[in-house]
Amino acid sequence: MLMIRLQRTGRKHIPSFRVVLTDKRNSTKSGKTLETLGFYNAENDKERSIDSERLKYWLSKGAQLSGTLHNYLIEQKIITGKKINVLPKKRPIKAEEKPAPTEAPVKEEKPEEKKEEAVAPAEIVTPAT
Repeated sequence: MLMIRLQRTGRKHIPSFRVVLTDKRNSTKSGKTLETLGFYNAENDKERSIDSERLKYWLSKGAQLSGTLHNYLIEQKIITGKKINVLPKKRPIKAEEKPAPTEAPVKEEKPEEKKEEAVAPAEIVTPAT
């Protein structure tokens, strides 16, 4: 499947991107692109150029847009539609599992439920003086 996405170029901390057409299985850094459709400089927003005719041609042929590029093209009004949430899905934090007890739990009796045991009367011992 063909994919239209951003390929990062430029130096460290100075991002600029190419808009490229590539196979979906190729990594973004491989450089195996079929066609370069434009560029986008993130530092200077005025420096951008996208060949919208070629972009629409490849979309009509079945190429897919990456989420970030899709949102950018909607922002630039090259295509119409709703923006896509490209942030990763948040997963709930798993509660730590309690270890299974090795012995059977001891059942505690409540004070009002205690049974009184019959106690034999004890002998009373008086100390000798």
